[in-house]
Amino acid sequence: MVDDLRLRAWVCTCGHHFRIQPQSWIELLCDAQSWAERGADLQPHDLLEWKLPKPYRETLAQAAGQGLNEALRSGTALIGGRRVVLGIFDFRFVGGTLSIVAGERLARGLEYAAGAQLPFIVITASGGARMQEGVLALMQMAKVNAAIGRLHRSGAPYISILTDPTFGGTSASLALVADINIAEPGASIGFTGARVIRQATYADLPQGFQSAEFQLAHGQVDMVVPRYELRPRLEQLLGMFAR
Repeated sequence: MVDDLRLRAWVCTCGHHFRIQPQSWIELLCDAQSWAERGADLQPHDLLEWKLPKPYRETLAQAAGQGLNEALRSGTALIGGRRVVLGIFDFRFVGGTLSIVAGERLARGLEYAAGAQLPFIVITASGGARMQEGVLALMQMAKVNAAIGRLHRSGAPYISILTDPTFGGTSASLALVADINIAEPGASIGFTGARVIRQATYADLPQGFQSAEFQLAHGQVDMVVPRYELRPRLEQLLGMFAR
């Protein structure tokens, strides 16, 4: 069954898109053996000595034991023979939260793309900013968006691929300001949960208002693309931007 799912890009015959990790995205989208990691030497630290709900040091050690060192991987690759810079969120690492290191990896990747006139593609899967790093994590939203501004001014394209889930500070900053915003079918996209919004606004919320399909119908994303069609769509878009 696992082999069958892998052949179908981790999409069920019913159309459900399973969450996948960065390495699977690299294998799915990039030309063979073209991926080159950047920023892997940047490592997270417990700067605030966070204790609740459990010590942050334990969280980092547990993730390291699983071979994970941050919620985002960054690097360069070829897609259809065209060189791009990629930033890929990993939801397995503290819910894909935006942290000091994740923000720095993103910013460096964006600035490299701007300087080299390369397209930047981000694949999001995030619960927002990392509470264990407090305001230092929140500041990454502004830093990353400043780097996105430099990319825009360089004329290099920025493409965002929103997967399930994309929430919090990630959706409020970098995920929805691309030249092209692409969502996977059925992906949950929003700022916070429906219950919190309902409690804050006392409003009746539309059915499925945080789904990719609702976002498409209301102009928040530009297209909803099944995963097995994503690589050819990216090749098409990259070709259009190149021209």
